[in-house]
Amino acid sequence: CLVTNCNRPNVNTGILCVLFSESDIISTVEFNSTGELLATGDKGGRVVVFQREQESKNQPHRRGEYNVYSTFQSHEPEFDYLKSLEIEEKINKIRWLPQQNAAYFLLSTNDKTVKLWKISERDKRPEGYNLKDEDGRIRDPTTITALRVPVLRPMDLMVEATPRRVFSNAHTYHINSISVNSDYETFMSTDDLRINLWNLEITNRSFNIVDIKPVNMEELTEVITAAEFHPHQCNTFVYSSSKGSIRLCDMRASALCDNHSKFFEEPEDPSNRSFFSEIISSISDVKFSHSGRYLMTRDYLTVKVWDLNMESKPLETYQVHDYLRSKLCSLYENDCIFDKFECVWNGSDSVIMTGSYNNFFRMFDRNTKRDVTLEASRENSKPRAILKPRKVCVGGKCRKDEISVDSLDFSKKILHTAWHPYENIIAVAATNNLYIFQDKVN
Repeated sequence: CLVTNCNRPNVNTGILCVLFSESDIISTVEFNSTGELLATGDKGGRVVVFQREQESKNQPHRRGEYNVYSTFQSHEPEFDYLKSLEIEEKINKIRWLPQQNAAYFLLSTNDKTVKLWKISERDKRPEGYNLKDEDGRIRDPTTITALRVPVLRPMDLMVEATPRRVFSNAHTYHINSISVNSDYETFMSTDDLRINLWNLEITNRSFNIVDIKPVNMEELTEVITAAEFHPHQCNTFVYSSSKGSIRLCDMRASALCDNHSKFFEEPEDPSNRSFFSEIISSISDVKFSHSGRYLMTRDYLTVKVWDLNMESKPLETYQVHDYLRSKLCSLYENDCIFDKFECVWNGSDSVIMTGSYNNFFRMFDRNTKRDVTLEASRENSKPRAILKPRKVCVGGKCRKDEISVDSLDFSKKILHTAWHPYENIIAVAATNNLYIFQDKVN
């Protein structure tokens, strides 16, 4: 149900909520290339597409609101009888294809299967068939005495979602990311040990372009955590690993990109070495900037920005929740240390956003170096109100507007966020609620 709208410093929001169950937890959020549509996937295998309200002179503030456009079941639970393995229906990633005609196309994936969906509108229906009645039953040919010309009649607008392609049986391990190439003809799907390249028109064949599986699995030291194509160069892609490294590959060099072109990794400070170092250095998300010049990576405690021309160290490092360093032991015990946070750029690559715990999300301005912590919660997000910045205090007495690090709720976490490609509109998924924040409209 669409509850309504609310705000943050310079932000309007819409809160979209449902009765809470495990299958309602949002697992991915993605704007399309124009920002007019916003898609979410959940653990129940459903995809919900929201469409932006058209601007009206009477209610200009409604321009930023997104209403439900289409809902469909993308994936169903399956069972692999050969491996005695249950395959969850949870949607791991959604990626939109650029719009070529009146219809919209998106890719959605669970752990094993990628599907291409077509979302189209229908506001006319054909009537006057010769061989069947209006209700669809076949007519007796002997009763047909005249030839009729079918005509199109207006009908209530109906949005249809139809599966156009199913890309399956190519991954032994769980798919963690998909990315559409800038040639708009191919895409890649990535699991823990392999990356496959697909043609959007061909479902029965893919090409393995990265394979890090060792001959002896006991020698396995790292896994692939995320991968993405360069936004402009169709031959270039990047993938990150659980060891905190990023590899840039060029498909022109060889068919199998096991040898990278560039290697990005920040040497670890020996003074900060601990039992948890390897776990918290694992990269959970990697994103090219819109310009294609920079890379952004998210590990457990930080967001880093890398210049593609400088492999030795990151250009910028932002502390997301450094106050959790003292909590790593308890975060390990409750498995939160393995949470995979995503990160996103704004349209001009000047601000970056990522999630944290207690329904907090963080924004970092790359130009001014200012940062802000905001909270996406139904209690603090009144319609068209201003969201107040939040602060976390460590030890001692907290001020009235601060929250103690010991009071943080680690069950409330923002893993998935998205930013409109051109405007300051963001979508934040907090468990089963979707919050949409917009620049304050005067």
